[in-house]
Formats: sequence, C-alpha cells, structure tokens
Amino acid sequence: MQPILAANPERFHLTLFSGGAPIAHGWWASRATADGKFKAWIGEFPVSDPRLTLVDEATGETLTEWPDV
Repeated sequence: MQPILAANPERFHLTLFSGGAPIAHGWWASRATADGKFKAWIGEFPVSDPRLTLVDEATGETLTEWPDV
C-alpha cells in the first residue's frame, strides 16, 4: 500500500513576465485552479511583452505557456 501524500500547496506555479522579468507569481495545489488562473491572467495585467508560464514544481515540467512558443 502506497502512503497518502499531502497536497503540496505550491505545486503549480504560475508566473507572469514582462519584458523577460517576472512581475507576478501564484502557487496552487490544484491543477484545475492553476489552469483557471492561467486563463484569467491572460490580458489581466497591462504590461509590455507579457508571457505566462505554468510549471509543475513537483516535476519541473512546463505545462503551458502564453503566448504559444
């Protein structure tokens, strides 16, 4: 039997970049919540050269980016 792992409240990390510099961050335990925030953040912040990335901190994998690379 595998042990039950507690949810990591900082597993899914969303970062907003402007001109290559990070200007806003968010962390969530739920992928669904992080995906919702990702969609909500597109166009939310009036910054130059915006870029969003959503990373799974447990695996280091970039899950999605905007705009698409």
